[in-house]
Amino acid sequence: MQLNNTLAAVVTGGASGLGAATARRLARQGVKVALFDLNAEAGEALAQEIGGVFCKVDVTSEEQVDAAFAKARAAHGQERILVNCAGTGNAVKTASRDKTTGEIKAFPTANFDRIIQINLVGTFRCIAKSAAGMLSLPPLEGGERGAIVNTASVAAEDGQIGQASYSASKAGIVGMTLPIARDLMGEGIRVNTILPGIFNTPLLQNAPENVKASLAASVPFPKRLGQPDEYAHLAETMITNGYFNGECVRLDGAIRMAPR
Repeated sequence: MQLNNTLAAVVTGGASGLGAATARRLARQGVKVALFDLNAEAGEALAQEIGGVFCKVDVTSEEQVDAAFAKARAAHGQERILVNCAGTGNAVKTASRDKTTGEIKAFPTANFDRIIQINLVGTFRCIAKSAAGMLSLPPLEGGERGAIVNTASVAAEDGQIGQASYSASKAGIVGMTLPIARDLMGEGIRVNTILPGIFNTPLLQNAPENVKASLAASVPFPKRLGQPDEYAHLAETMITNGYFNGECVRLDGAIRMAPR
């Protein structure tokens, strides 16, 4: 798929971090970008910067996702590109004992489900609705109708202590990538997933410098945090390389996460 000003894209979680970097990279190629995010202030500012449109949306809400796609398509037309970066996490052990009181607690199932709903179900919801829209488009040269890139995490394969819900949600994204690619193969829609390692996103930017230095030192090579545009570069490759399909690719400097 050749990136140009005839194409429209939707980037979820597009107001910051990996999503913002991807939105900027696509916009530099002329693509009309719609940002889906909860952060209206950051989203509106970035949309103005790149000449895109911002849609405030919670990906766990069917109604909000439908409304966001309708707004994006009214502004730019049906998207041929979807990049899913919306997500969140937590760090709570499955069961634990308070070191002071000795009280034993189990991780609430509702909190587990919240992460699954945002990261996994939210991603699938956006994929299904975007793919349905792509089916209405005529194929491009080579029969291609669209390209979808999802965001998992290295935690899908080597999750750390307290990451049961996060790892499960990201492993679910990895697990559904090939089946969805197969579901859509007859319609010319490709689906791939990136598993980022430790990236210098807003989540880490507020961490103490010694913490960031320690994380950077844990990466085999290069010994630094990943930069959001490096994620965006791989996303662009997955979008533009027509033979890239059904793949889940780690982008992590060869790190393998320790238990903690």
